Amino acid sequence: MRILASTICLLFGMLLTAQELDIQLFAENFDRPVNIKNAGDDKLYVVEQDGYIRIVNADGTIESTAFLNIDSQVINSGNERGLLGLAFHPNYATNGYFYLNYINNSGNTVISRFNRSGTNPLLADPSSELILLTYSQPFSNHNGGDMAFGQDGYLYISSGDGGSGGDPQNNSQNLTNLLGKILRIDVDNTENGSNYAIPDDNPYHESPTNREEIWAYGLRNPWKFSFDQLNGDIWIADVGQNEYEEINKAALSESGLNYGWRCYEGNSTYNTSGCPAPTSLTYPVSEYSHTNNGLFKCSITGGYRYRGSTYTNFSGLYFFADYCSGEIGYLEENGTNWDMTLVDFPGNWVAFGEDVNGELYISDISSGNIYKLIDSSLSITDSNFSEISIYPNPADSLVNLDFSNITGNPEITVEILDIQGKIILSELRTIETVYKLDVSKFNAGLYILKCKSVSGEILLQKLIID
Repeated sequence: MRILASTICLLFGMLLTAQELDIQLFAENFDRPVNIKNAGDDKLYVVEQDGYIRIVNADGTIESTAFLNIDSQVINSGNERGLLGLAFHPNYATNGYFYLNYINNSGNTVISRFNRSGTNPLLADPSSELILLTYSQPFSNHNGGDMAFGQDGYLYISSGDGGSGGDPQNNSQNLTNLLGKILRIDVDNTENGSNYAIPDDNPYHESPTNREEIWAYGLRNPWKFSFDQLNGDIWIADVGQNEYEEINKAALSESGLNYGWRCYEGNSTYNTSGCPAPTSLTYPVSEYSHTNNGLFKCSITGGYRYRGSTYTNFSGLYFFADYCSGEIGYLEENGTNWDMTLVDFPGNWVAFGEDVNGELYISDISSGNIYKLIDSSLSITDSNFSEISIYPNPADSLVNLDFSNITGNPEITVEILDIQGKIILSELRTIETVYKLDVSKFNAGLYILKCKSVSGEILLQKLIID
């Protein structure tokens, strides 16, 4: 898979020019929006910290009725507590299951499953809660709280070190509790009286002493993490203590990693009393200082690696932000290193979101606004050209290319390239509003679909053929 990812990045790299990161208002008037997810369709689901989930349509309008309201179950005091995490089951369209991570009125973490309404897909059933997992929080801060499904179908959950400062209980290095960890559970099965099962390849599966749910540990407050759509890598942004914010990356095959807190903060020692050998720890792929990297910084908000098709200059960049400085940054792969760029924007950024097409969004908790990340170096024509709709994807016979939103009706060359960048199909679309592309003779796998107009606009889209 790493070879595949590198090849595709090279293909995109041939078409890159200098990007100019900017943000564009997409939706507004939310109350403390702390999470943004999609359910496999063209909508975004915005989590409000007080216990509401609201639906944003593709045009930025907001459904008047909340998708879910569990305000009465969620503690409303403290900046780091409340309704924090949301994840939709990979088969949500069929089973209607989604999962929440919230701090209850007792101040403890609850991981629950809810069902979509059986009569209205724009509403959830608040009476359908099935509690999967709970664990105590000794302090009010450092709750982590993010959730996502990996490409392996398992649910991953981020948990902070329990709070206070400096991890006084040394929870992150303690494998007998769930604090300061990334957890991994199988929500499609049950065992041992629980409403979930432990994956067989979890690093502490069937351990008599360690918590079997643990997939990784040694984290302080992994407020946000995400999975790379292309290769399944996990990216974990861990909020620092006094001086350093860090970004970690791992393949899903790399379980049981110890990211080093409280022994290390980033790459620097913090409290090495009773710590394992430094060579046994996993260090961040990147870090930044609160005071030595420009504007004062204090808390990292992790985002996503861009895998959308609208802004090809962004392809492969990992985006993140800092709460205090208002900067939005990105990492760019440079051999074995990652180069960091920071761009100053006004906002208290607390969450990124990824829509079904891989486009990225960011929320400002202070204004309640949701913005879309854009490349402002593109012209109006380029942006219009990116409105081509491609479906279904994955496909097994026909792929439809909908050009109804493209003005001027230009002639467009449609190509399919293999992962080495070789053109294996090329056709000319002239006047068809919906152009049908026959892919029935291609082998199953990953391809690149390329659309190019006579004036040079280009759209690239990953295409999966079943």
